Amino acid sequence: MHTVAVLALDQVIPFDLSTPIEVFSRTRLPDGRPAYQVRVCAQQDEVDAGAFILRAPWGLEGLRDADTIIVPGVTDPAAPLPDAVRDALRAAAADGTRIASICVGTFPLAATGLLDGLRVTTHWRAAGLLAAAHPDIDVDPDVLYVDNGQLLTSAGAAAGLDLCLHMIRRDYGSAVAADAARLSVMPLEREGGQAQFIVYDHAPTPQGSELEALLTWLRENLAHDLTLADIAERAGTSTRTLIRRFRDQTGTTPLQWLHRARVRQAQHLLETTEHSVERIGSQVGFGSPTTFRDRFKRTTGVSPQTYRRTFSSTGDSEPRSIPTARHPPPAASRRPGAAPPRPNS
Repeated sequence: MHTVAVLALDQVIPFDLSTPIEVFSRTRLPDGRPAYQVRVCAQQDEVDAGAFILRAPWGLEGLRDADTIIVPGVTDPAAPLPDAVRDALRAAAADGTRIASICVGTFPLAATGLLDGLRVTTHWRAAGLLAAAHPDIDVDPDVLYVDNGQLLTSAGAAAGLDLCLHMIRRDYGSAVAADAARLSVMPLEREGGQAQFIVYDHAPTPQGSELEALLTWLRENLAHDLTLADIAERAGTSTRTLIRRFRDQTGTTPLQWLHRARVRQAQHLLETTEHSVERIGSQVGFGSPTTFRDRFKRTTGVSPQTYRRTFSSTGDSEPRSIPTARHPPPAASRRPGAAPPRPNS
């Protein structure tokens, strides 16, 4: 039987801890036998899990003969990793054990050095922090999980479910994984990546900055057909100076900022109105429905219709679900049509 060891670090996030325990514990083979033996391991006798204190039945010795080790996230992802835990994870990796992280569990796994040179993911809010703390790691914030073979990482919260189901399919095939997905009331694969869950607000601009008035004007005129020359004229400067100021103060270009602002407004309208996709595209300044759909999917990873089915709050009576996608390439669960691996909930 395949043994899964779930590592409970101090300040472990309960949701991240419970996800692999529940998913793997409930997985059954076609003849009804359990597919996995699950053990919870910790360095110390008691683990602070925030709302409760956890007593793990196993110490770090429980990692030694495990087939898979899961590293859940912790409240402070930047907390130093105890030497004993680092040594145990590195020893397990040297023995060929599969190791996977959930959410910001990528941080303690990264602290072992095992992820250096690899493409990984984590919760989108923590992606920048991970990239800054570990420059040798290729961080991709847009995918639900990344499978490097022996080492796997997943994005925030529910993406841990996606990763667990992916590992079950690797271990026992699609039929067993599909049954586990039904027990979790989850599609075996979800369309898109983390991008659809990110709130695409523009980068904050300090009050009194050179761009403050211009950005306010842009937000109020999203529906208009604005060119770079139009924006530069409004700012009273050359296009070259405008681009430089935008990069300095927002980290992006004027047109990229405008596209993101339009998509964010479209997200809001898709969530809160019943306007047609064509009307919403026009309302936020896209010249044609095709251009709107292409830009929206490029930014969020899903189509406007899929986004509406997932996030609409207009009170429709039909139940909504996130449709399943085709089987992803082994290296990652990537949104359809996305670019090849760059760097990484």
